[in-house]
Amino acid sequence: MTARLTGRKLVVLAEDLYEDLELWYPVLRFREEGAQVVIAGPNARPYHGKHGYPVTVETSIDALDPAGYDGVIIPGGYAPDKLRRHPEVIALVHDMFLQGKVVASICHGVWVLISADIVRDRNVTCHYAVKDDVVNAGGRYHDAEVVKDSRLITSRRPSDLGSFCREIIAVLEVSSTLGIKAEESRNR
Repeated sequence: MTARLTGRKLVVLAEDLYEDLELWYPVLRFREEGAQVVIAGPNARPYHGKHGYPVTVETSIDALDPAGYDGVIIPGGYAPDKLRRHPEVIALVHDMFLQGKVVASICHGVWVLISADIVRDRNVTCHYAVKDDVVNAGGRYHDAEVVKDSRLITSRRPSDLGSFCREIIAVLEVSSTLGIKAEESRNR
């Protein structure tokens, strides 16, 4: 089996009380596909999930250069409420969105997208408890496993992780193929 994300670099955000599955499932799935996955938090320290599972981040968010990554994944749980309080988190997500990178959130992760002002006039999904937040921020809420609006990818809950990761992989594969074809065209 070919690793479909070889050469891709993704960042997964962490903060205390992240939803354990929503952080670890994408990290392991994307590494399995050959991507380099960096786990980053507001500070370079250990964080703990809602169910107590620890993660030690590899770097702080303010040390990241958005240009060096193909996408950012924002897990849910209660961590997004903490993440959105850090200007460097909002700047990273907003900059990656403006650069056309994949920006993906699941569950309550949409709070970070709202704070980064990138849901207005976009199709998104999230945990039903924050649907009103999406609507009040000008987003178009859809109750679906996964919603893709260009390179903005959102999901609702842990049981949607398979669809969520498949959609992210599909978008990264297409952009990878386009990048290879563009490079081949330049080299002719």
